[in-house]
Amino acid sequence: MAKRLTREQRNQQTVTDLINKMFEIAGHDVTYDDIKDRKDNWFHAWTMTWEQNDEWQAWGKKYLQKNHRLSAKMAEREMGMISLMWGLKFEDIVTGDKPISE
Repeated sequence: MAKRLTREQRNQQTVTDLINKMFEIAGHDVTYDDIKDRKDNWFHAWTMTWEQNDEWQAWGKKYLQKNHRLSAKMAEREMGMISLMWGLKFEDIVTGDKPISE
């Protein structure tokens, strides 16, 4: 029989799974293991679109509901916080009619 994970181990596995899925959805060939020891702002090195972020948010919400037994509202809130902490920057941010990157 498999040993149950501690709360800390389960939370670490969740972060790993969410970051790996974020990179997968954004189309980057990077994993959590590639960035876990970096102390810089690694999340600024790659980008994702709003559509990719929406897909990741929806996937993460379902993941949190299933694996952490969170309500839909709490899972959505948690994904918002995770996105703020570790989410990739957006490549298509627009202010007015001009992208910021120009």
